Amino acid sequence: MRRIIFFYVVWSFFNIGTIAQGIHAHHEVEKDTNTLNHFFKKGRFYGHARSYMSATVNEGVLSDYHAWGIGAGIGYQTPMFFKHFEVGLSGFFMFNLKSSDLEKVDEKTNFQNRYEVGLFDIERPNDHEDLDRLEELFVKSHLGKKSNLTVGRQIPLTPFINPQDGRMRPTLVEAAVLELKEWKYLNLHAEYIWRISPRSTVRWFETGESIGIYPVGVGIDGKPSAYKGHIESEGIGIVGLNFQKNHWSLQFWNTYVENILNTRMSKIEWKSKTIGNKNWFLGGQIIQQNTIGNGGNEDPTKAYAQKNSGSNVFSGRVGQQATRFDWYLNGTRITAKGRYLMPREWGRETFYTFLPRERNEGFGDLTAITVNTYFKPEKHIKLELSGGYFQLPDVKNFALNKYGMPTYSQVNLGITYQFDKYLKGLNALLLVVRKDEIGETYQNDRFIFNKVNMTHLNLIINYHY
Repeated sequence: MRRIIFFYVVWSFFNIGTIAQGIHAHHEVEKDTNTLNHFFKKGRFYGHARSYMSATVNEGVLSDYHAWGIGAGIGYQTPMFFKHFEVGLSGFFMFNLKSSDLEKVDEKTNFQNRYEVGLFDIERPNDHEDLDRLEELFVKSHLGKKSNLTVGRQIPLTPFINPQDGRMRPTLVEAAVLELKEWKYLNLHAEYIWRISPRSTVRWFETGESIGIYPVGVGIDGKPSAYKGHIESEGIGIVGLNFQKNHWSLQFWNTYVENILNTRMSKIEWKSKTIGNKNWFLGGQIIQQNTIGNGGNEDPTKAYAQKNSGSNVFSGRVGQQATRFDWYLNGTRITAKGRYLMPREWGRETFYTFLPRERNEGFGDLTAITVNTYFKPEKHIKLELSGGYFQLPDVKNFALNKYGMPTYSQVNLGITYQFDKYLKGLNALLLVVRKDEIGETYQNDRFIFNKVNMTHLNLIINYHY
């Protein structure tokens, strides 16, 4: 029913001009360019259709899973009016065409599915049809030549809160976002977020309420975390600075989650002059984090972050970029000061060592080394082969290992094809992920299931129009 109402509203919005024009048609002699119909025709329609097939093959008798979801959405952005304003509106619906029983727990571990459930609504794993969301609804005000203020529902584009496009639909935020781009080399970004709709959901949540929708791991005492539904926060404030000149790029970001966490990131990147279609690349990040207020709740057992805690992260990259082949060597170190925390519901990690389908959030005393290679044999095809070694604390070191993840290796193989001509806008991605244990698991399948000794496959087809 909500889907029918949504598309009726969209249809009415787009056709109000036609209705108004019909009422006054008998007064027209020549084409009237002042009608609402003419105004809306000058706007921009856009849409997205998506098919996502996912499967996970676990070790031995541990449960395997599969799912196939499809969906489509439509959006519209008005032309500028009153010289400064635009309005945007979009929505998306999806269906679970076929899947395993995503609520069924594995008999040996008593754990539920991890990956496939995220294609749909993680709160209602076996709801196959009633999956729709009003995604964008914003007003954009243009300030100066390049600056703007956007208020309402929109796609987040910051290092720690971002779309994380690894399921059917991305993370979205309800926020006020200010972009100042009037200077030649310097851009400023400021935003305040008061509600979030994480990927793998169709609802909108208050800031604190959105933390804990995904699996919560264990507390520093080894007992299951109890912060879900108990976090208090007034919202998120973000300030960013981006300076680019010649071959250098500098970024500074501060993400303040009221009553929970403050995270600061400094990032510097250098790209050499291109010679013979090749250039060198260097990058470095420093991330410092500390608890704010009571970490989300006065009761430490229900807090997301413990009082007086924090973490330090260092990440670096060196590589070479070319017309047909890119490679990067990356390293990340999370010190033993404490767990690096950032709600997984909000976005993917910004570390250079990040490999799709796994995170290093929730860990301290971590060392990661990865290699990325990208080969473009022709303009329509891109091949990726990436691999990494991730050394983590012992799975029973609860203070530094939130999710009971052993030291592991990971290899990703990706093939992307971009269609052209009559199929322009269509692209397909095949991603195969293999993860294997290296660290001790104590013959306990709870440290293996959906974590290591597994193969994960994705076939994703997108059409943007």
